[in-house]
Amino acid sequence: MSDPVEEYDLLVVGGGKAGKTLAMDWAKAGRRVAMVERRMIGGTCINVACIPTKALVTSARAVRILERAQQLGLVAGEPKVEVELLRAHKTGVVDGMVAGNYRQFLDSGMDLVLGEARFVAERTVEVTLNAGGSRRIRGAEVVINTGTRPRVPGIPGLFGAGVLTSDTLLELERLPERLTVVGGGVVGLEFAHMFAAFGSRVTLIESGDRLLPREDEDIAKAVTDLLAADGVEVVTGSAVASLERAANGEVTTTLADGTRLTGDDVLVAVGRTPVTAELDLESAGVATDPAGFVVVDDHLSTSAPHTWAAGDVAGSRQFTHVSLDDYRILKANLAGGSRSTRDRLIPYTVFLTPELARVGLTEAQARAAGHRVRVAKLPVAAIPRARTVRETAGLFKAVVDAETDRILGVSLLGPEAGEVVTIVQTAMLADLPYTALRDMIITHPTMGEALNLLFAAFQD
Repeated sequence: MSDPVEEYDLLVVGGGKAGKTLAMDWAKAGRRVAMVERRMIGGTCINVACIPTKALVTSARAVRILERAQQLGLVAGEPKVEVELLRAHKTGVVDGMVAGNYRQFLDSGMDLVLGEARFVAERTVEVTLNAGGSRRIRGAEVVINTGTRPRVPGIPGLFGAGVLTSDTLLELERLPERLTVVGGGVVGLEFAHMFAAFGSRVTLIESGDRLLPREDEDIAKAVTDLLAADGVEVVTGSAVASLERAANGEVTTTLADGTRLTGDDVLVAVGRTPVTAELDLESAGVATDPAGFVVVDDHLSTSAPHTWAAGDVAGSRQFTHVSLDDYRILKANLAGGSRSTRDRLIPYTVFLTPELARVGLTEAQARAAGHRVRVAKLPVAAIPRARTVRETAGLFKAVVDAETDRILGVSLLGPEAGEVVTIVQTAMLADLPYTALRDMIITHPTMGEALNLLFAAFQD
């Protein structure tokens, strides 16, 4: 005999940023809300992505500051990284945020259901509870927000080699002396640079001809130079053909060109796949694309009535700040509005040391879109603030429409770039000409002041 169906105003499957925020909003407003979460209270970001990795990035940056202490007029011993202390730092940050989210969920008045959800009909799930037993829940409105997991490619020998993913690397109980990172995207770069700071000998493998293929070549080269200067060996242009772990624990990575690399651990960071296979979305009438992502329109509505999807699982850009904006769209549209995902201006930051931040179009994208462009570049060494903190590696680049003077995009590789890019984003949203930033009075000496210099550096 099946469980009786419990009726709710809103059913959220998966507690990512969009879903959990909407669930709390509706619950606080007095509506009946159930949110089903398998195990990660607070979502992927808090548990295995943004928060723990950026906590460790902070540790890596501290190591690099200590390494150049003498340049700053200080006497300090050689930094020693203790993996137990790193884990305690990371776990402390994560546990605190998980506990905070848990309290917020309960205080909102929602019904937090811990278990595995599977759709059995439109807007109806059967939940296998973590504590045992099951429940059937139906929502008048349903939001799917189950996120993604690390993609594991079909490399021969991969499973036998016991490779790491961005999730499992965070639980490592020792620092590998030699770490091989497969994948030259955002996640691979952040971990490669981080572990090089911790003392690992890192080799980064990218099958394409360069790192960060979505960036302009000059920016990608500046990032590659930065990594190389900090001890990361970068190998491009050859895919991984096989992996093999020997009896002594060494892992041999064989590339397509026959090159063999040995290391203690291998991190595979080649993208993420949606968590949809176990949901039986067909029973809910929800369509997915060939990769398994939920198909949505620009209002985040799925193929099933009163059923929505948000965040990574809906194919949104895989950033927590985008999932938060998906929440805003859902909130508006569930209230009868018509808010859209079209033409969103989405910034992002790669948390290297220093950071790479971008908003808008690259030079290549702007030219491909038919713009007549002007390009400005500024070496970070020319920024007074960068010299005071002795962090002079990097490059700032701006792309402007030559006919309208509107900013099309910037790529900023330098200290505090993730903060500085917000100034440019604000100017773009306000439709200001680049001259507004060129001539704005900005506090000296700050990294934001670099925008005065950057937007005065156009070469006609």
